[in-house]
Amino acid sequence: MSETGLETQVSDLTFASKAGALNVNISFVKDVSEIQLAKNDSMLMIGKSKDLKLVQHSHLSSVLTKLQIPANWYNESINYLCPQKKTDEDTPKPANGNTVSWLNKLVINTISGKFSRNNTPSRAHLISKIVKSNCFSENQVILIACERRNAVASACAVARSFPLYTSKTNDSKKQRNVAVSFLFTDNLTSGSINPTDDEVKCFNAVAESVRLTAKIVDTPCAEMTTNNFLDEIKRVAKDLGLEPMVIEGEELNNRGFGGLYNVGKAALHPPKLVVLSNLKPQAKRTIAWVGKGIVYDTGGLCIKSRAGMCGMKQDCGGAAGVLGAFYTAVKLGFEDNLHAVFCLAENAVGPNAYRPDDIIKLYSGKTVEITNTDAEGRVVLGDGVAYARKDLKADIIVDMATLTGAQGAATGKYHAAVLTNSEKWESACVDASKLCADLCYPLVFSPELHFSEFNSEVADMKNSVSNPSNAASACAGLFIHSHIGPKYDGIWIHLDIASPVSDGDRATGFGVALLNSLFGDSSLNSAFKLLGPTTTLPLKNEETESDD
Repeated sequence: MSETGLETQVSDLTFASKAGALNVNISFVKDVSEIQLAKNDSMLMIGKSKDLKLVQHSHLSSVLTKLQIPANWYNESINYLCPQKKTDEDTPKPANGNTVSWLNKLVINTISGKFSRNNTPSRAHLISKIVKSNCFSENQVILIACERRNAVASACAVARSFPLYTSKTNDSKKQRNVAVSFLFTDNLTSGSINPTDDEVKCFNAVAESVRLTAKIVDTPCAEMTTNNFLDEIKRVAKDLGLEPMVIEGEELNNRGFGGLYNVGKAALHPPKLVVLSNLKPQAKRTIAWVGKGIVYDTGGLCIKSRAGMCGMKQDCGGAAGVLGAFYTAVKLGFEDNLHAVFCLAENAVGPNAYRPDDIIKLYSGKTVEITNTDAEGRVVLGDGVAYARKDLKADIIVDMATLTGAQGAATGKYHAAVLTNSEKWESACVDASKLCADLCYPLVFSPELHFSEFNSEVADMKNSVSNPSNAASACAGLFIHSHIGPKYDGIWIHLDIASPVSDGDRATGFGVALLNSLFGDSSLNSAFKLLGPTTTLPLKNEETESDD
């Protein structure tokens, strides 16, 4: 690259210092010109080549001047990263594109614009990797050039790059400040290149919720017992002006929640069913999000191996995702009735632990023969979805859980598995997942072929399959579905997030964006409305067959 005109005295400049991803305050702003920066601060620009080439120096002149970035260096860098010739753009590049840097004060990184039909157009997973590897200075600006529809996915990608939980003793306690903004390249001609106030409110809310969800999942059980999880729910409820309904301990057993009670009765801290409700007088539908909240899963008496048990603090990822999603939905405004149901328990080993061969009655009234105490998630969710149907009268029930290891084999580490009794809602889940980057892909829904895996001689069903090679992840979902009852004609959606709940040793905050995007047509926020279904989806399951 030519250095013509770069007469700035380099001796007067210093490199922006490398910084960490912990103890970070994130804020989304409308325009980068609003941000107060010093010459030792830094900026990270991310975008596809086609988007970055549209970002002119004039869009960023105030920031670049504060950071002492020469104008001609910026222009030549954009020309280098984003060639004008089509033939140059077609040259193979790494997935995370190319990068240039001016003393780490301005890092410009292109990401690949190519994506397959089952990936997100935002390429949000690449954004997270880039942000994590480019943390510089005490104050940093992140600017993302993208189309407006990709902004929510990109905001979540930035948020999950800065986890909240840590017990490291040698980390600096000094807080870093990261300000994030967008330039929308599909609105350059209309002049609406910056987010609206409503969109900024969305980005801040969803980022807060993603980080909250990830924090709960990252926190070890010694600090995130069922009591601690309840405290997190109460904090969210207080912020939203709501009061949680709690059923716990022996009261669960007395009221017929045999699944949740038996799974959690051996633990020091009692199992709980917790419900948050946001009711609207003019609601057109009632929605229940049900989350599996196993704060630790030893496997019970069918105990896991050492290697298999490590990481089981993440088994509350479904409930954590529901809490984060509910917080975002209500904070931004939600026009329909929305319930969040949390099935909280610790699957512990002890004298009072439930056993293989035990027969327990769930809230649905059905009996279950326990053949595997490590298949506990479906048992607690059986109670949760039955409550959503019987007591909450939900038209749509969504359960979300880190349910099976088989999910990873079926749909991989990035895509949650979706199982539903409605083909239209199945398509809606996949479409919403691509827009928000909480990806999902369908499992086969065929109860008449698969539910026989749970046949029992002494109870209504067993809790684990006889043949693990026969669609095990789908079968686990069908177990949950069976406790809604055959007469339920509403919509049921099951999301198995066992693999995408984490990336390496860190939680991803999965589920917050997916649930809010899937029900974006109920949101009062423009950013989620943009991602929501464009047609009215059914409230009744239209696929039930009759024996005519």
